[in-house]
Amino acid sequence: MRKKTRFFLFLLLAGILCLALGAKRFGLNPDEEKIDILAAAQNILSFEPARVRELRAQKVKMEEEGHFEYYFKQLDKEEQRAYREMLASFRKWEDEFYLTISGNEKVDKVYHAVLNDHPELFWVRNRNPVYKTQYSGQNYCTFSPGYEYGGKDNKKKLKSKQAKAILAAMEEAIADIDELAPPEVSEYEKVAAVYEYLIDEVEYVLSKHDQNLAGVFWKKKAVCAGYAAAMQYLLEHLGVFCIYVEGDAANASEGHAWNIVRIDGEYYYVDVTNGDQPEFLFGDIASMPWHKTIMIDYLCPFPEEYEETYTPSDLFEVPECTETDYNFYVLNNGCFDYYDPDEMNSYFHMRTNFGSAVIRWKFTTEEAFQEALDHWSKSPQMEEAIQYYMSVNNLMQIEYHIGTLDSFKTIYYIF
Repeated sequence: MRKKTRFFLFLLLAGILCLALGAKRFGLNPDEEKIDILAAAQNILSFEPARVRELRAQKVKMEEEGHFEYYFKQLDKEEQRAYREMLASFRKWEDEFYLTISGNEKVDKVYHAVLNDHPELFWVRNRNPVYKTQYSGQNYCTFSPGYEYGGKDNKKKLKSKQAKAILAAMEEAIADIDELAPPEVSEYEKVAAVYEYLIDEVEYVLSKHDQNLAGVFWKKKAVCAGYAAAMQYLLEHLGVFCIYVEGDAANASEGHAWNIVRIDGEYYYVDVTNGDQPEFLFGDIASMPWHKTIMIDYLCPFPEEYEETYTPSDLFEVPECTETDYNFYVLNNGCFDYYDPDEMNSYFHMRTNFGSAVIRWKFTTEEAFQEALDHWSKSPQMEEAIQYYMSVNNLMQIEYHIGTLDSFKTIYYIF
């Protein structure tokens, strides 16, 4: 039986080759996108499953409305095809499906590209293991993701009770951010609005849901992967370029995730996770019974300062961040090249008049930062500034706490 099958395949291949040679002999020029005779012969002899051959015949969509798909654009053509195959199967909640590529490195690269580009796939972004089946000598594989929130039967797709609750929470977040950042505001104002919204709404907590939008919008608890995915999800909705970045933190055993945004054509880091970590402040801030201080330093930080701690993965290239124009301290004239108590006092007055209960200064040099730490709290200008704060706010007495963020050379006064 095997001999007959092989003989049949030999005759079939011979016929295809004759057709190919005949087409060339008589000057025929078939449309290569519609039919490639030699490729068809190779597919037949490779014994590829029919589904794999169907996938190879499909046209690859080069962009998708509503998504920037930054990482898709870094893939080669073969990987881009697999990216579309993977994305389509995720959306159908397919438990196992074919990909027209093979090799662990290539498959993993495509998998990361899809998840980095599509934060809305909350049922895929989780801590469940992923399985791949490779076939010796073949350029295809099967892929099995570990889904969440689909109930006992994943074929229910997004109809499970949990999934419906998560989708409703996502829609509520979209409605909230539409109100906070209407279309007429600037790109920076949209980025700042999402940054502050997530810090106000979410708590940094390890949990089963902490890697995805379910943790952020449904449970209000997440870690860096969830925060960064949510930042990307909301800013994509607002039409602001934002990518999810995976990488490492200095002196840390675990990785980290953050974002890069584009504002007025320039790229900036945004790390909303660390923006929700007030315990990073040194000083007596920790003695406060409760505070939800927004660490504004991680919204468009100075690139060289951020890069001292965080390094992106080398799996993909990311845009270079070089500008400081939209750093909070630069925007609000709170960035100082040297220590001057009178200038600090003047800034204190300005922020007090603005109604701020948190006054912060940033310094561009370690020398100026240390000098301010050593002298400002003992200066007459500081005493005058406190008295001014009390008078503006009609207070007879006041309690305040001092903190520093040494890595960014900033000083916080919290009232």
